[in-house]
Amino acid sequence: MLLTKYTHACVRVEKDGTALVLDPGNFSEVEEAVSGAAAVLITHEHADHFDRERISAAIRADSLLEVYAPQGVAAQLREALDDDGAAARVHSVEPERSYTIAGFTVQTFGGQHALIHPHIPVVRNIGYLINGALYHPGDSFIVPHGVQVQTLLVPVHAPWSKTAEVIDFVTSVRAERAHQIHDALLNGTGLAMVEGHVSRLGKHYGTDFEHLDPGRSVEL
Repeated sequence: MLLTKYTHACVRVEKDGTALVLDPGNFSEVEEAVSGAAAVLITHEHADHFDRERISAAIRADSLLEVYAPQGVAAQLREALDDDGAAARVHSVEPERSYTIAGFTVQTFGGQHALIHPHIPVVRNIGYLINGALYHPGDSFIVPHGVQVQTLLVPVHAPWSKTAEVIDFVTSVRAERAHQIHDALLNGTGLAMVEGHVSRLGKHYGTDFEHLDPGRSVEL
């Protein structure tokens, strides 16, 4: 598979001429990421992972594009698209399931977003494991069970986390390799510091961490 990193939490995965896009949010290059993709997977409803207006426009522009998301996100999209049948291409997904999406095997994990603050409601969040190899957790540190993740996408910074939790997530999953996501709120100095800890301590548990700039692609 070919993995392409976009700004913040958005990535594109391609295999055999087919592409999936995960979490095209309002910090990301949505149109570029989604262009020609067969499906979009959304982990949760927050705007930095789900740009409703631009995703709705992409669905209308491409009659083959399908979207898979937690029930609340799917409902928002269907309401926005309730005009020309495009809403039928929006599908709800549940945690702890296995799906076949555009020729990819997709397993789902988790169920809720990490706690930001008790005054801020917790929303649904689903992590996606693609072809048993690539794991995108969304906004959570849920460790997928019963599988050996090959490539882990690591949320390195968020209002709901601290660096110790980021490191514990990496060392718990013990993937062979890892790349950063959820990095748009850090400047270069902060990003280098967090990634340095993840890289150094991840090695103790067999994880090789590599930073990806937006637009860069790597073979998995």
